[in-house]
Amino acid sequence: MESITFAENLIRFLKEVVKKLGYWDSMTTVLAIETSCDETAVAIVRHRQVLSHVVASQIAAHRPYGGVVPEVASRQHLVSINEGIAQALETAQVKWNDIDGVAATCAPGLVGALLVGLTAGKTLAMVHNKPFVGIHHLEGHIYAIYLTEPELHPPFLCLLVSGGHTSLIGVKGCGDYCILGQTRDDAAGEAFDKVARLMDLGYPGGPMIDHLAQMGNSQAFHLPEGQVSLPQGGFHPYDSSFSGLKTAMSRLVDRIKQTGYPLPVADLAASFQMTVAKALTKRTIACALDHGFSTIVVGGGVAANHGLRQWMQGATHEEGLRLLFPSLQFCTDNAAMIGCAAVDHLQQGHRSPLTLGALSRMELTRVMDLYCN
Repeated sequence: MESITFAENLIRFLKEVVKKLGYWDSMTTVLAIETSCDETAVAIVRHRQVLSHVVASQIAAHRPYGGVVPEVASRQHLVSINEGIAQALETAQVKWNDIDGVAATCAPGLVGALLVGLTAGKTLAMVHNKPFVGIHHLEGHIYAIYLTEPELHPPFLCLLVSGGHTSLIGVKGCGDYCILGQTRDDAAGEAFDKVARLMDLGYPGGPMIDHLAQMGNSQAFHLPEGQVSLPQGGFHPYDSSFSGLKTAMSRLVDRIKQTGYPLPVADLAASFQMTVAKALTKRTIACALDHGFSTIVVGGGVAANHGLRQWMQGATHEEGLRLLFPSLQFCTDNAAMIGCAAVDHLQQGHRSPLTLGALSRMELTRVMDLYCN
């Protein structure tokens, strides 16, 4: 009996030791859902390892309209969500007993679209008696880098560039963020899509501009970079503005069309892309150096852009800074990044109430408002 008691106590002691070392926490497994805009995504993530990654694209449904139609997006999510959940579980080869928590994007985004994923996530959590965590979409994009670089730890500077957001974020830890720079008007991805429409390139415009730019002359047209004036004079060192660049492109395209000559779309795309990449790179490098960040992470859909990657790689190498990009599959909206963020929050003891609603707007700095603890 004494030997049995000693063995039980030893096992209990060892479990406490490895728990303190973080081993059990590292095995946290989450089913995550992302429906903030036009991608129905479900993933199962174990710590920073992706067990399954399902994305149902809505590009074909929105292409006739030249952009995302909120009502169409919501209906497409309803059609795809159940199949996505089933496929994610089957691909990961896990059962509900293996799942430690359920997560869903709750802000920001299209309210109708968010509600589909949020409702599905909360329902699954209730039915299977699992903790639920709502995740901020932008925090998900920050966490995408951990899926490619699992050993990375804060602090670092994140340039987050997507269709709806362009921000420079000081990342201090889970839920601890500081906005150091942002766009004052159009987001970078939004500017890409609008300029693509000016040149009749179709939807989505960003990838098409990127493709054409690789065949064009980036020095063919001189375009304004766009600067944000300060009340006391001078310009903001980290904030961006793309509305002036969009207007300049519109006037340039109209002027060329009036000549009767065909649009030099490759040169236009290359010139526009270089201007955006140069502006973002200059502000990011200045922010990193001024605030003492040695590592820069780029996230969001525009992180897949070849021009931005080239400019950033050249500038960071010159300054001796470390530069990291997520793999291409995790740059655009996906549920794996949401699951990765959820794992950290669960390990920190954070839980969201089942009364949590969908929010079309929410500052990243308020992310901890989503949790009870």
